[in-house]
Amino acid sequence: MSSANKTPVALIIGAGNFLGSAIARRFAREGFHIAATRRRGDLKPLVTSITEAGGAATGFHSDARDENEVAELLEKIESEIGSIEVVIFNVGGNVSFPILETTSRVYRKVWEMCAFAGFLVGREAARTMLPRGRGTILFTGASASVRGRAGYSAFAGGKHALRALAESMARELSPQGIHIGHVVIDGPIENQNSREMFPQIYAERAADEILQPDDIAEIYWHLHTQKRSAWTFESDVRPYTESW
Repeated sequence: MSSANKTPVALIIGAGNFLGSAIARRFAREGFHIAATRRRGDLKPLVTSITEAGGAATGFHSDARDENEVAELLEKIESEIGSIEVVIFNVGGNVSFPILETTSRVYRKVWEMCAFAGFLVGREAARTMLPRGRGTILFTGASASVRGRAGYSAFAGGKHALRALAESMARELSPQGIHIGHVVIDGPIENQNSREMFPQIYAERAADEILQPDDIAEIYWHLHTQKRSAWTFESDVRPYTESW
């Protein structure tokens, strides 16, 4: 059976326990089969939560920095599950080191995660979607995508590069029916890692002053459902009290 006759697929690259999982659940509620990937970590809780809610999901362990793995992943999904209608690149890489303590290994690794992996995923997604003349490719950015900050040279470098990739792809592929979007997330997202990294922020702020994964996921869904007469390239999202 050709993929065109199967369930539409939303591929989430970087389906972590918080934002990535929230995006996956949001698209699953709309009838998409979720293909969720992580380089490592347990995908079973996400897959189980989606299937128990009546949706469909498949987990894959895949390294988005590996060209062959990315190509093989998309080919497998298209041949065995369905047409990839949405690809969301949600790989992180947020580390902080003073510039003199930023090793070449750290900088290269962060760039590979944020930028190079985004290029590989974006290119292979475009190859899959262009023959059909439709599709959505969304990239998760950060405040580091648009401004550098002391101690974040590696992260800002990688996220700046990812934004440039997304903008270049949008200018090239939008006229061919592919919606490219970039989401700038400005502020800590509610999760245990953020609580440990920013204890003072959590001590001072109310719950609705912290970005909530499910609320952010709504933005990704909205971007996908936009009419092409009014496509958004970039959305930035922050809590109402965030300084910017």
